[in-house]
Amino acid sequence: MSEERILFLTGKLAEKQLRQILAAMQPDFYYKVKEMGVKVAALMTTEMIGRRLKDTEDATRVVIPGRCRGDIQALSQQLGVPVERGPEEVKDLPQYFGKNAHQYDLSQYQTKIFAEIVDAPNISVDEVIQRAYYYKAQGADVIDIGCLPGTLFPHLQDCISSLKQEGFTVSIDSLEDSDLLAGGKAGADYMLSLTNSSLWIVDEVETTPIIIPQVHGDLSCLDTVIATLQRKNRAFIVDPILDPIHFGFTESIVRNYQFRQRYPEVEMMLGVGNITELTHADTSGMNALLLGICSELNINHILATEVSKHACRAIKEADRARRIMYAAKQHDSLPKHIAPDLMTVHDNAPFPYRRDEIEAIAAEIRDPSYRIQTSSQGLHVFNRDGFHTAQDPFDLYPKLGVETDGGHAFYLGVELARAQIAWQLGKRFTQDQQLNWGCAAQGAETEADLHTFKPAGTTLKKHHDE
Repeated sequence: MSEERILFLTGKLAEKQLRQILAAMQPDFYYKVKEMGVKVAALMTTEMIGRRLKDTEDATRVVIPGRCRGDIQALSQQLGVPVERGPEEVKDLPQYFGKNAHQYDLSQYQTKIFAEIVDAPNISVDEVIQRAYYYKAQGADVIDIGCLPGTLFPHLQDCISSLKQEGFTVSIDSLEDSDLLAGGKAGADYMLSLTNSSLWIVDEVETTPIIIPQVHGDLSCLDTVIATLQRKNRAFIVDPILDPIHFGFTESIVRNYQFRQRYPEVEMMLGVGNITELTHADTSGMNALLLGICSELNINHILATEVSKHACRAIKEADRARRIMYAAKQHDSLPKHIAPDLMTVHDNAPFPYRRDEIEAIAAEIRDPSYRIQTSSQGLHVFNRDGFHTAQDPFDLYPKLGVETDGGHAFYLGVELARAQIAWQLGKRFTQDQQLNWGCAAQGAETEADLHTFKPAGTTLKKHHDE
């Protein structure tokens, strides 16, 4: 058995269950459980613990409830022993300790994201710069200035030079030789897309070219281009082209694979926008799969877009996907249990408690404040006066007795609506917290800052007042 000794701090309601879970875990460390004189564990704070915990009982580590707020570093210094937050749900303790040895570094990635501003000819330079800062904030490495066939672009050079002055890495994206040449002379770092017939532009500018086949789908026509660029000792990237579903998608995947087998060291690009934009399905899963392909084939550049309304988080999702895939590859592991960012619609463990376990918790409640939890069977609302289950929140309203309490009714309505959505989709519901939509939501609170305090939810206020 390990020499580690862990002291678990908890509240009165969770103490029994915590002891049962630890006993069932049969951990390889010594442990003790200490109830801190508070009914609800979520109401504990680091300051409260600092006042009440007089003896850490020779623990080498102290684990406090996951929702306990305050500065754990300051508490660690005060107690003279490392303090850490456990999982938010006590039922997640086995998984928590199983994952504890695997802290993945998501600061690293291999694949660069080219984010295309597809309508650049139709917007001002200031709007282009504004869009560039947005894409950069979402994770883009290169701002791609898209030209439109048959559309005048008099401010093309101004766009590129202004972006360069702002410190951006820039690419010019066109099939017109004149646009590519102008973009290169304006200082673009990359130009796409060149073919054998437009390769002469490489001799006019220092811009790195992205090459596509002269004849769509014909990889053999790239051989001469690659040999020429290698002889010139020029950096370049090859895009064998990713086609939309039902218009050559599977064949194009095979084509990218074949190119990589033929040229193991040549830099490649994958135009993921042809899938995320042209498929009406959630883009988070598509980005996970496409970046997984990039990881396997060592494709270090993707071209991404956010044109269609359903693809409004595509670049942010691609950023998270590339980091997850890189971490998985570095650890020679499956891309599972690394980060939840791409689990936007479902959770891998949506219902931590069965109905009978929730009923056992409810049996210990001695106050009138309502708690809400979900199981695979539906929504459960309970207090000291009763336990109610339904799959439709409207079925619960007549049983809650809040007809004359507008504030409480509003609060319960919001929480039950969240619970119903979570139950329907298979997501984790935690009372008084927003649902976690991963990287799919804009401005959502996906992870609480537990170093600071925010106003307690209505239920917690009622617990505290009583």
